[in-house]
Amino acid sequence: MALFYPNSYPVAVSNLGFQLVYSLLNMQDRIVCERFVYPIAGEFLRSLESNRPLTDFPFVFGSVSFEEDYPRLVAMLAAGRTEPAAKSRSSRIGPGSPLVVLGGVAVFMNPEPLASFADIMVIGEAEAVLPDLLDQLAVLYEKKALRNEVLRRIACSLPGCYAPALYDFDFGENGEVVAIRSETGIPARVRKVVAGRMERAAHSRLLSPEAELGMFMTELGRGCSRGCRFCAAGFIYRPPRLWSVDQVLSGLAQRPPDIDRVGLLGMEMAASGTLDAISAFLQDRSCRLSFSSLRADRISGALLSLLSRSGLKSAAIAPDGASERLRRVINKGLTEKDLLTAAVRLVEAGILHLKLYVMIGLPTETDEDLHELAVLVRRLREALLPLGRGRGRMSELTLSVNSFVPKPWTPFQYVPFGGLDPEAAAGQRDEAAAGQRDEAAAVGALKRKIRYLRRELSGVANLRIKVDRPERIVPQAVFARGDRRLGRVLTDLAVHGLPFGRAMKKNGLSPWSYAVRPRGREEIFPWDVLDHGIRKEYLWQEYRRGLKAAGTKPCDTAKCRRCGVCNESRSA
Repeated sequence: MALFYPNSYPVAVSNLGFQLVYSLLNMQDRIVCERFVYPIAGEFLRSLESNRPLTDFPFVFGSVSFEEDYPRLVAMLAAGRTEPAAKSRSSRIGPGSPLVVLGGVAVFMNPEPLASFADIMVIGEAEAVLPDLLDQLAVLYEKKALRNEVLRRIACSLPGCYAPALYDFDFGENGEVVAIRSETGIPARVRKVVAGRMERAAHSRLLSPEAELGMFMTELGRGCSRGCRFCAAGFIYRPPRLWSVDQVLSGLAQRPPDIDRVGLLGMEMAASGTLDAISAFLQDRSCRLSFSSLRADRISGALLSLLSRSGLKSAAIAPDGASERLRRVINKGLTEKDLLTAAVRLVEAGILHLKLYVMIGLPTETDEDLHELAVLVRRLREALLPLGRGRGRMSELTLSVNSFVPKPWTPFQYVPFGGLDPEAAAGQRDEAAAGQRDEAAAVGALKRKIRYLRRELSGVANLRIKVDRPERIVPQAVFARGDRRLGRVLTDLAVHGLPFGRAMKKNGLSPWSYAVRPRGREEIFPWDVLDHGIRKEYLWQEYRRGLKAAGTKPCDTAKCRRCGVCNESRSA
């Protein structure tokens, strides 16, 4: 079996999900799995293990985490002399015409943009799906079953397995889905499958000096109970599961003795007691800690002690919303006091470079919200001044400003990209020219906000403002809420080298229809072919609560039944 990761080797070998799938595949006695990563310029697409071409492999598995990787996945299939489009492959599965199985978080968030290229898509967590799927594939392959028979057998018998060829979609004039139909005997919706209890938390299986994240990684759980309304992971991984201290420490215990740098995934949601126990464990073993970001209200004394001893010089905290009001809109639950206190405590622990991560283009955002962000940055600078003078070196601040992209399965799946007013955009939805203007208006609104922040923060010492380019985020916004018609666009991008705008226009598709067009309460979405257990009405209600800046309590899986995932009817 070939295992794809559609990005460079340093990124691939740093991805815990990719490592997990590689391990699960090679645990099977009948399977040899070899990895393929996106080749750098001038290289041929060959397996990492034995330098074999893709045409030697009858099965191709792909792990896809990010929308930006979609064109690379298609390009890898083409470079491997494999028909990218599933319908163009031979009816008989074998080398040169493989069965393509795609999974990963991007796939079980919205499989449709990649549906044209996959025979089977894994909807859920690999530990729960792969063992049974591999058993069935081995039997069917040995029987020389034809492709369509394999798809029907898998789709009918295995939860969490989606065969896109067995479904048809009808579309309306504005690009919306009118109907989703499955073939006779095929489930109308594909239910997500999650892993049960594990002995130890998922952890690094492969370590390489070339890894972008050169450390031993362990996850602290999956999902998040906070319910931030913009965050897909907080919804598609429901119910949230925090691993016990014993499970996490068991994962950490797999660390090779010569690796002393440890990365923890999911520190934003871990309980203080768990972090304290992990901190003590790592300190006893002289390990250094690394992480992506910290929740500002979860910084304990034990954690700060470990950070100080680790010699970590850079840390990030994520206000996400520019103002306290916006943080209520997104249900983040952080106050200015939380953020200032966290920043001061981190710098006291030795942090020399502090990063603040914020989004622009959130629903209801105004210049007043952006002004409040500028005030927060200045107050933060003032709070850190005495610490810098005391040690003779000022901490550097980076404000990372990122354009918000609405994601499926979140309450904000209904909102236009760019933070445009939904009512104003809806009034122009039937006019193609107005739609094109709205796409440009979304990008223009984001650029204006970036300029506003630069003006407001000009002259602040030791501050770096890092921004994205909103026009480059449009493809991500399109792919995030896309459908299978984008398969033609991805082929033109990956195989024919067309720019994104030209590829969309060539195929009669509008970025406005996917990224900017507001969604209504009753609209059918492409990802509705999946069943995550979340009631759609709940997501709509949360969206409306967000517009009113009304908070929602965190998940309590012992008694909460609000969203539908933990209902008694689904407990089996």
